Amino acid sequence: MSIGIVVGIVVAVIVVGAVVLGVMVVLRRRRLQQRFGPEYDRLVRERDSRREAEAELTQRERRVQGLDIQPLTDVARAGYAGRWTSIQEQFIDAPADAVSGARFLVADVMTERGYPAEQHDQDQVLADLSVEHPDTLDRYRAAEEISGKAAAGTASTEDLRQAMVHYHALFADLLGEPEDQGSRAATAASTSQQFTASNPEEMAK
Repeated sequence: MSIGIVVGIVVAVIVVGAVVLGVMVVLRRRRLQQRFGPEYDRLVRERDSRREAEAELTQRERRVQGLDIQPLTDVARAGYAGRWTSIQEQFIDAPADAVSGARFLVADVMTERGYPAEQHDQDQVLADLSVEHPDTLDRYRAAEEISGKAAAGTASTEDLRQAMVHYHALFADLLGEPEDQGSRAATAASTSQQFTASNPEEMAK
């Protein structure tokens, strides 16, 4: 075999390898974009490097795979739904307390599902949630920000109302699908209607 043929084969192998690698990178990127949604774009902007952002998202996937994330039982789901209803009713007379209650309830659901929320590392909690709950992650961030304002006494009633709506978005996502999906849809609609009301009297209905 001549040197020219050997060189040609080597070049062909390199070219094919580069093409395969390029395809793998594109497929990996597309998969991460589909899985993480807005969190993918946010992290790319924050890291100012697509490669670093994708490496971090991949690491998040590996970490969550090592957690024992479990769905809630029907009994647990019903119990948490009942607790949310009680907190929602509390909002009328004590909105700040209701937001605090919603915050702790969401943390309780996370913990029962298997997320290490009790470690109080908020950045890690957000990273873990981003793997399976990317569509409601920004809602949770917004709710947590308002909770901080509430603790400082600077949150308005409208802020607190928004916090309840945001917490409920993640709460419903964490609960998962009950056997009666129509029941879940009705509950979500009821929550949205209550916290979209313009005054406490309407919200009490």
